[in-house]
Amino acid sequence: MSRKAIRNVVVLGSVAVFLVATGCRKKAYENPITKDTQQPDKVLFDTAIDDIEHGRYERARLTLQTLMNTYDTSEYLAKAKLAVADSWFREGGAHGFAQAEAEYKDFILFYPQMEEAAEAQSKVCKMEFQQMDKSDRDPLHAYRAQEECKQVVLQFPNSKFAPQALQYMRDVQEVLADEEYKVGTFYATKGSFPASANRLQALTDQYPLYSNAADALWLQGMAYQRMGDNFENQQAAAYTKLVREYPLSTHVGDATSRLKAMGRPVPEADPVAYARAKHELDNRQKRGFLSKAWEPFSSHPDLSGSSKAGSPTMDSFHPTIPASVPGVAAGAAGTSANPAPTGVESNVTGTMVNNTSLIDKAPNELPGATGGTGATGTAAGMATAVTAGTAAATPATATPAAGTPAAAPADPTAPKAPNPNAPLPMNHTGTAKPLSLAQQQKAIARQQELAKKAQGKAKKAQDEAEKKKQQDAAKAGKKKKDQKPADSQTPTAQTPQTSKQ
Repeated sequence: MSRKAIRNVVVLGSVAVFLVATGCRKKAYENPITKDTQQPDKVLFDTAIDDIEHGRYERARLTLQTLMNTYDTSEYLAKAKLAVADSWFREGGAHGFAQAEAEYKDFILFYPQMEEAAEAQSKVCKMEFQQMDKSDRDPLHAYRAQEECKQVVLQFPNSKFAPQALQYMRDVQEVLADEEYKVGTFYATKGSFPASANRLQALTDQYPLYSNAADALWLQGMAYQRMGDNFENQQAAAYTKLVREYPLSTHVGDATSRLKAMGRPVPEADPVAYARAKHELDNRQKRGFLSKAWEPFSSHPDLSGSSKAGSPTMDSFHPTIPASVPGVAAGAAGTSANPAPTGVESNVTGTMVNNTSLIDKAPNELPGATGGTGATGTAAGMATAVTAGTAAATPATATPAAGTPAAAPADPTAPKAPNPNAPLPMNHTGTAKPLSLAQQQKAIARQQELAKKAQGKAKKAQDEAEKKKQQDAAKAGKKKKDQKPADSQTPTAQTPQTSKQ
């Protein structure tokens, strides 16, 4: 084959590939107008739709804007406004999605009763979902996707887009829960068990559909165990929830053994939870080789393990206060039937105070203040308030009178009330050994030696400064003495000249 023939074949092949790519680029529009008419506004709308299908988005928006400005009473006005938003949505990118969201919000505001309003809200949800990053990155788009998808479910519950929005919410909450799980495991690795238990407690309470919720409950129970016997109720509650609501987990056997060792009842598995876990196990997606290889380079999270059934949480995530905080640990001792809560929501409310005379006259008027001025009185008042709250929260133990029959022994399987006098757990639970007498004397001698060295250095520096000062004074006196003869010879040198004149 000659060189010219080869060149022609290459040119024809390139043209064929270009034509095929151009033909494949066309994507049918979702909301066309099938009405066959030659009205000018309809002609403009069809022209713009053809441009959108072929990727000429800027040209399509100019045509649609002409339609809306020229025919402001057209029956295609709503469709044209929706097409403008769809053009931005198809163009994509951060700028395109931002413009599309604004246009979709305007469409929902002006045409809330149209069927396309639910589609517009679902596309806003989809845009935020597509921009969502992994769990160890900025969760801004994840939170926004959760709110926008929740709006689809609440505002348009009977639309065909509601099931997809629910699945988006499950996927988004999988990412948000995974972020809390990683933080909780990090705290557990560093030995900050109260912080770890608090994170995992909030995670398992508010995101029960999380794929690793059973592992989070197990780590939560382990963290409470490391915090001491004062948190045995919380530990037993975590193991009980694990056995009851996640019966197919690999930690069920160990959790059952722990409950038996603590003398607590072992619950039966919830049938609904068992059916949901079986459904998740049977329908879990398997990741391919290419997906695993590309994961380190992708910014999108892995959602293969997210739940495919169940109702997602409709409330926003509320961080809680750790159970080791004094106001929570000693705030409500509870009873055997109703143990103390493990956390308190961090919602803060306040009221306006118009009269400031009390603050000016008595700055220490705090709850439980004992008087005094300055920081000492305030600190004492706060300490008294905490002590009083602890004492009030502790149930009183009455002494049986003479002749009164002794009370029945306590049930060993009942939850134990927390001991208010027990020391609170620290984040870093180290076991420090006390120093012996010889070690203490050695440490004191070392401190005295360091103090003597520091005192000697200070005295040496002071002597050097004084010596330098004396040397500078001597140099200044010598310089002044050398300048005096020169000044005295000046008049005698000028006298002959004056007399000569």
